[in-house]
Amino acid sequence: MKSLLATLATIWRLAAPYYRSEDRWAGRLLLGAVVAIELSLVAIQVILNQWYNRFYNTLQDRNFSAFVSAILFFCAIAAIYTVLTVYQNYLNLWLQIRWRRWMTQTYLRQWLNTANHYRMQLLGDAADNPDQRIAEDIRMFIDSGSGFGTLPIGLGLLNAVVTLCSFVVILWNLSEAAPLALFGVTIHGYLVWAALIYAAIGTGFTHLLGWPLITLNFRQQRFEADFRFNLVRSRENSEQIASLQGEAAERERHLGRFGLLVDNWRAIMQRQKKLLFFTQSYSQASVIFPYVMVSPAYFSGAMQLGGLMQTGSAFNSVQTALSYFVTTYRQIAEYQAVVTRLSGFERAIEAGRAAALTPPVIEVVPRDDSRAVAIDHLAVGLPNGAPLLNADHIALNSGDRVLVTGPSGAGKSTLFRAIAGIWPFGSGRVTVPMDAKVMLVPQRPYFPVATLADAITYPARAGSFDDTRLTDTLTAVGLPGLIPRLHEEAHWNRMLSGGEQQRLSMARVLLYAPDYLFLDEATSALDEPAEAMLYRLLQERLPGTAIISIGHRSTLAAFHRRRFAFVGEQGRYDVRDVPLVAGAE
Repeated sequence: MKSLLATLATIWRLAAPYYRSEDRWAGRLLLGAVVAIELSLVAIQVILNQWYNRFYNTLQDRNFSAFVSAILFFCAIAAIYTVLTVYQNYLNLWLQIRWRRWMTQTYLRQWLNTANHYRMQLLGDAADNPDQRIAEDIRMFIDSGSGFGTLPIGLGLLNAVVTLCSFVVILWNLSEAAPLALFGVTIHGYLVWAALIYAAIGTGFTHLLGWPLITLNFRQQRFEADFRFNLVRSRENSEQIASLQGEAAERERHLGRFGLLVDNWRAIMQRQKKLLFFTQSYSQASVIFPYVMVSPAYFSGAMQLGGLMQTGSAFNSVQTALSYFVTTYRQIAEYQAVVTRLSGFERAIEAGRAAALTPPVIEVVPRDDSRAVAIDHLAVGLPNGAPLLNADHIALNSGDRVLVTGPSGAGKSTLFRAIAGIWPFGSGRVTVPMDAKVMLVPQRPYFPVATLADAITYPARAGSFDDTRLTDTLTAVGLPGLIPRLHEEAHWNRMLSGGEQQRLSMARVLLYAPDYLFLDEATSALDEPAEAMLYRLLQERLPGTAIISIGHRSTLAAFHRRRFAFVGEQGRYDVRDVPLVAGAE
């Protein structure tokens, strides 16, 4: 019971915000219309149940005029039923896409917000494959199109409850018309009790056989997403795989992950086979069970053919309503797996958000009275709390040229991330001048799949920079050959070499002209003459920009005037401002 209540509370927490959002009135109106049509369809089923009695009695009485009247009445009801069904589906689809749009926008806003996606990854990303959570799980949470989702399960449950309340009265009255007596005792409403007992047995056995499907479906979705994600990684790193002749190793890894998928699928097959054996047997038995129960009254003459058929229809309606969980158990198991995944994604989002807000954290504070980036009592740690480095009383002024050196793994890149405000793990304060533009350029730059013009100017909106300026910038960084492709859309991270990508990232720097530029080995893929040309270009075009570089080449010293050295040992490095000596590491 606690598990059921917890699941219902989670579903409410995931579903309710949309109906309180800015789109709430449209959502509520559409949902109300879909529910009203569902209730109307149940009402039609009640009308048809009464029609069965009249129709079969006209057949038994061979009353042709009554037969024609019954057929015409059925045609009218069928037409109304068809119209309602069509519009319910139409409004349902309309509600689905509005709901999905709102949830997708909300999750994207929470995930891609102030480096939260990055912190989630650093924390271990308990919500594996966020792309699947947003693209697939939201869709399946609302309506998978395969019989499960909040809308189909919710409407199905509503239908079952209303059908039960409507037909149980009819079935009770039919039972009283021909009561059953056992051992001299009259059992009132015996058909209702028979339906309850039949459904209780079915529900109990179905849950016993089917509950492992919840865990199996959760694992299957995870294995599917992991397999797909690693296939994408192989595609994106095809050059490195080919150069290392790693195709056989990649195949082995992919087949290993696919093997986990297959093994779990086989477990689902075995469990569904057992469940299907029972549910199909249960469903087939339910076809004749009501007629077996009412046959004594019919053959004794206490009931006409119309009453027999009406009783069979009413019994099946009650039994189907009571057996809702029997017939939809597999879909409910898949739905619960989706709910668990979305709930986990929300928890991961909150954990990433809390990591930036829960003390101790590294504070990046903009100040009007500050004219430099000032680092005070900075202790940078790892997400698990382990210490990494310390920095204190360090100032970066406009126009500074600082080279950062130290052993690999000492935390040089992490220091840059802390100053840029995307690494909260640690304590201390970084003060940044108000409205100062800070730009961090990594060793492997990112370019969206877009036109080359939009890729260079990312994250600015398309058209923020005119073609003349883009052409001049590409020429300046040594990429004049790309000018004719400015408006060509492509996957530039795959099409361009590492050196070309780093030149392109420098073009982005020139366009944005930041006040503080942090270069994290941003020219490591270039030869020394090309690297020197780009540094001279930065000094010429951005004379007031503070340039802070991580690098291991001795030739970089010529383009810097200060040096930050990492002194100490792993986990206890201190960042010190030391004299710059050409060739120093």
